Amino acid sequence: MNADTRIQLVRDATFVRLTTEGAITGHHGSTPDGLFFQDARHLSRWQLTVDGSDPAALLPATPEGDDTASCVLTPEGTRDDPPAYTVFRRQSVAGGTFTEHLRLVSNRPDAVTARVDLTVDTDFADLFELRADDRRYEKPGAEREIRATTDGLRFSYRRAAWHADTEVVCRPSPDTVAAARSGTRATARTLSWHVPLDAHGTADLHLTVRARPHGRPPRTGTAERVTGGPAPIMAGGTDDLTLACERGLADLDLLTIPVTGVDGEDLRVPAAGIPWFLTLFGRDSLLTSYFLLPYRPGTAAAVLSALAAVQGERHDAFSGEQPGRIVHETRHGELAHFRQVPYGRYYGAVDATPLFLVLLHAHHQTTGDRALARRLEQHARRAVDWMLTDGGLEEHGYLVYTPDPGGLVNQNWKDSAGAVCFADGTQAEGPVAVSEAQGYAYDALLRTAQLAAGVWGDESYARRLRETAAALRARFTADFWMTGADFPALALDGAGRQVDALASDAGHLLWSGILDEDRARRVGRRLLEPDFFSGWAIRTLAAGQRPYHPLSYHRGSAWPHDNAVIALGLARHGLTDELRLLTEGLAAAAAAAGHAYRLPEVLAGYDRSATTGPVPYPHSCSPQAWAAATPLALRTALGRER
Repeated sequence: MNADTRIQLVRDATFVRLTTEGAITGHHGSTPDGLFFQDARHLSRWQLTVDGSDPAALLPATPEGDDTASCVLTPEGTRDDPPAYTVFRRQSVAGGTFTEHLRLVSNRPDAVTARVDLTVDTDFADLFELRADDRRYEKPGAEREIRATTDGLRFSYRRAAWHADTEVVCRPSPDTVAAARSGTRATARTLSWHVPLDAHGTADLHLTVRARPHGRPPRTGTAERVTGGPAPIMAGGTDDLTLACERGLADLDLLTIPVTGVDGEDLRVPAAGIPWFLTLFGRDSLLTSYFLLPYRPGTAAAVLSALAAVQGERHDAFSGEQPGRIVHETRHGELAHFRQVPYGRYYGAVDATPLFLVLLHAHHQTTGDRALARRLEQHARRAVDWMLTDGGLEEHGYLVYTPDPGGLVNQNWKDSAGAVCFADGTQAEGPVAVSEAQGYAYDALLRTAQLAAGVWGDESYARRLRETAAALRARFTADFWMTGADFPALALDGAGRQVDALASDAGHLLWSGILDEDRARRVGRRLLEPDFFSGWAIRTLAAGQRPYHPLSYHRGSAWPHDNAVIALGLARHGLTDELRLLTEGLAAAAAAAGHAYRLPEVLAGYDRSATTGPVPYPHSCSPQAWAAATPLALRTALGRER
């Protein structure tokens, strides 16, 4: 099955991916199907047969909003002997629960009995297992139990203290429950009904699947908006950017998950994206919140509190935790629990910590509220301490990361292997000082100095931060600027060499203000040249270089959020024409997207002249938080033109 034909439903930190007939097949790899909750697959098979065979789809599954889909199925039939009945199938997801309503409608003037079979299984697979087809994780002592109940089935999984359940509840109860036929896993079961239908009569089956993950389940329920503050002024707007803003806000509501704040309070924040990142991320959540600040400042307050709650406290080489460091991501799955992957709380990000400081000040600046900045003062000071010490500013002069062989090789936003490369395609070796992180650090130091002077009443600390920022800016210009290319290097490698690939990271330097005005304007104009700008968006790597590939995750594709940061930088430096060109391209890409006005995580880097719409990147998350917030950032940037 082609990945693009799958139906995805999402609500309340839960999502399900189905075939166009409403089935789950247990698919692995980049496009898995199933019911997913808390980083685990709670349904791996859900296959309906009628009268002993797969039904035909008269109407393939069609979404009814974001959390519900319906389709129309029939048993086999011919022109002269049409199907005896029709099955109207409606499926929904919400808060750890998947529901299905089957309505059977007789097409004949005499009574008929329909045979309905549903084969069900759950593998309780961790998301990291599903992604890694070439790797198997040992699970010593794991036990599975399948038990028929009075109204369905219960699947249980235990491994030491880890325990998860999936319960299937049926109304009416099935007539029989039996081991599934050959060709399925030993744990699969088939529920069967013989359903009497009167002449032209109807009958209903109601099925409910409840996923019960390990530990205390998170608070769920109807997703409230990730809120706070005024909504954008969009009433009645029909232009592409306005419609993309509306779609983005709706997607952010879909991605809302429950988390715990720094004082134990219950919060709701946007997760990073589906299918792989339905959890709290540092960098993603921070930039998403920054883009939303003029419209929903409450999102920033919630994200800052949630990240402060899991700020690093000790040194742990396995997870990358260091005192004061802001987390890269959190996970709740089995493999993280048993430390078979480092991502339970993984700190392998060089940029989340300065971005935390940037957002803390920006929230105060936008709202005028001092309470949050005071509440998180010690967390902010610890974040600054991390930048100076473990982050590398004092020892190396820059924020640096060392590639993590057990986690992320690159620890900036371009975190795939090979993404931080020289013009010949060679990956930079560490300690790596990537360019945009230095800009974030510069901005973070200046912004925190403003908080120190204006909110915390500590002018001496503010003076120290301003001096550190000025020295960083002077070093950066001297070390990163490539005179021949008239463009900043992507990074400095561990030997201090300029990593000379021409990359979009340079655009982030306009936003942070680390470049002087003249250089910033030259960079901004350069990014809108045809080798960088596809007509839809700015590519991550300029075309024509040896490592460029339009279908590479970070070496030639185009990311909406990357472009949003660049757009804010263009606005900061008064590059009005370039900003409008970029905004038009992204708005057109949203209008041409497969899901109305939804920008995906990433687009292929092909030129706009080559196709009628942007070419999808084949493994893109959708919806994805910072892509959803991108149209809001563009609207803000347009409002900041000078």
